[in-house]
Amino acid sequence: MDTEVAKLLGMAFAVGFGVLGPGIGIGLIVSRALEAMGRNPEASGKIQATMFIGIAFTEALAIFALVIAFLVRYA
Repeated sequence: MDTEVAKLLGMAFAVGFGVLGPGIGIGLIVSRALEAMGRNPEASGKIQATMFIGIAFTEALAIFALVIAFLVRYA
């Protein structure tokens, strides 16, 4: 196997598996937040703000995976 092919496969696996977890996490965050807003509509402002903070932190993990993938590819 050529080193370029190995680097491309490494990048693909790093992005693929690195985005899988945050994708599931964001889905769970949003579903639980919508469920909480449905149960207690008066608290939807606080729930929504906390949801967006959680989404931002979870999305940061996907960005880290993308950075690692580029390091694998070009380093």
